[in-house]
Amino acid sequence: MELLLFLLGILQLLAATAAVYKQWIPNTNFETASNWDKGRVPCARDVVHFEKDKVVSVFVRSPHALTDMYLPLNGEFLLAAGAAFTAFDGSWDPGCDSGGAVRFADAEHRAWFDPTLWQDVLPSGALRPSGPIFSVDEERVPCRYDDVVFQPETSFRVNTDSSQPVIHLRSISVMGQELNTPSSWAGYLGGPSAPLQFHGNGTLQVTGTGCPDKSGCACGNALDGPRICAALLRASGRQCPEPACQSPLQPLGHCCGVCGATINLDFTPDFDLQKYQDRLVQELLSQPKYAGVQMAISKVHKAQTLLGIVFRSAAPLIQIVLIDDRAGAQAGTAAEQLAADIMQNIARH
Repeated sequence: MELLLFLLGILQLLAATAAVYKQWIPNTNFETASNWDKGRVPCARDVVHFEKDKVVSVFVRSPHALTDMYLPLNGEFLLAAGAAFTAFDGSWDPGCDSGGAVRFADAEHRAWFDPTLWQDVLPSGALRPSGPIFSVDEERVPCRYDDVVFQPETSFRVNTDSSQPVIHLRSISVMGQELNTPSSWAGYLGGPSAPLQFHGNGTLQVTGTGCPDKSGCACGNALDGPRICAALLRASGRQCPEPACQSPLQPLGHCCGVCGATINLDFTPDFDLQKYQDRLVQELLSQPKYAGVQMAISKVHKAQTLLGIVFRSAAPLIQIVLIDDRAGAQAGTAAEQLAADIMQNIARH
């Protein structure tokens, strides 16, 4: 029995280390200054306006005295312990010399498939340290086997418009509660908050299962690739930056051309993606000459062209993308050298 429990513990540990947690960044909290048109949290002399035709879910962390408040027709306030709204009694407030109208900002445009609105975190909720590993753009938003985290004590509103009929996820955590079964997620969707937090034509579905294949699993966001790139380019000026190299590469799942190298590998059934990534980091990427080089490695589906139309086939491969921080004519050269070393490493093994 003790051996069985030990093995179960090891399996749980392996599952935890393989899991990928992606955390939603923006919120609709009352105390977040950027959620207000004046760039500050309302104070006692202010008149607060929520647009009557906008749907909102707003978390309130602390008590607030206000002169007046106009509420939406459809919304909710999630009050933390001790939080409340009271009428301003006219007493002096040192932080609020002159009041005015303060309006809650529109959160309707915040999209699920916007890579700039997600960040990788550890199971503890801490930010994942930056290192030599990066993700192509399609994998910067939650993939089908990822764990999605909405921070505890935050409210949010996210547009789930998608080209996929269903957006599959391993789990979704809301208000500190992990929903990791289809039934628990269905129960949450049936509650009062979900329709205020999620809107759009995409249906989120929790499966509770991680990637079953040690050779890795494709992210599953290819159908929404154009949506992801459109969101990314809106945030960066609507066009890709001009690469410094003469012949930029276009990796699968990435929006803009890069200077560096790509390697496409076929694989056998016993291939272990995580072990191979770790070996490349330890044996090659950690070398001083490759400081500033970053690598993305994942399973993708081959691009094929039929009648001039590019589409993804069912045939998977392992894509390695290498980029570096070199400038000018040197852009991508360190990444190219690393690619050559990786190919030599493959030939030796």
